[in-house]
Amino acid sequence: MPSHQLDYEILGAGAQAVEIILDPGETVIAEAGAMNYMTEGIRFDTRMGDGSASGLLGKLWGAGKRLLTGESLFLTHFSNAGTQPARVGFAAPYPGTVVPIELGSLGGHLICQKDAFLCAAFGTQVGISFSKRIGAGFFGGEGFILQRLEGDGLAFVHAGGTLIRKQLDNETLRLDTGCLVAFSSGIDYDIGLAGGLKSMLFGGEGILLATLKGTGTVWIQSLPFSRLAERIYEATFKAREEVRAGGQQ
Repeated sequence: MPSHQLDYEILGAGAQAVEIILDPGETVIAEAGAMNYMTEGIRFDTRMGDGSASGLLGKLWGAGKRLLTGESLFLTHFSNAGTQPARVGFAAPYPGTVVPIELGSLGGHLICQKDAFLCAAFGTQVGISFSKRIGAGFFGGEGFILQRLEGDGLAFVHAGGTLIRKQLDNETLRLDTGCLVAFSSGIDYDIGLAGGLKSMLFGGEGILLATLKGTGTVWIQSLPFSRLAERIYEATFKAREEVRAGGQQ
């Protein structure tokens, strides 16, 4: 199914949002809870899946795949039911960069982390992609079951902090597993040990690194939400310990 053609505007700098301009009859699909605002004429409907499946069994299969990624069973469909262009805004729940990606220019496929997908043109199929490597499955955390976006239109993903785009030409790139946002279908993905025992225990870079090989595009985030949450927790924990040490409740 051909995707709807979307116009958009990226808003902000350090904590970006995207505003989608819908012509009459156009639809954008989004993760539940991603919408910030919408103008008059926009109607929304929560559906099981991306709308590409027909019949009850197809919808249940699509919903089951989303359950495996830990995401909601449902996607929200925002449509312009009016006679004039209308706007709807989306953003992730933490600061970062919104990345517009033309799926048609990537051969119709994009693999992304499960929490990176924000919204896409109606006609985009949102499924799952299993890593072929056992190492990625057992040790990659959220890297084993990735989301697969398929279509010929625009998709928008979110990267925490600053976005870094790397173009690989039959090359290898190693990175922190949490820093991976998305990669094109020409890239092979695996998880491996970071180095020697001393480096893994005392280097501060973690035990495992993601390894990406091949020819294509890789999108990287400088501040994964998991890293941000860890720092906030550590600071809060230390503050509580200092209060207790001072004899206060």
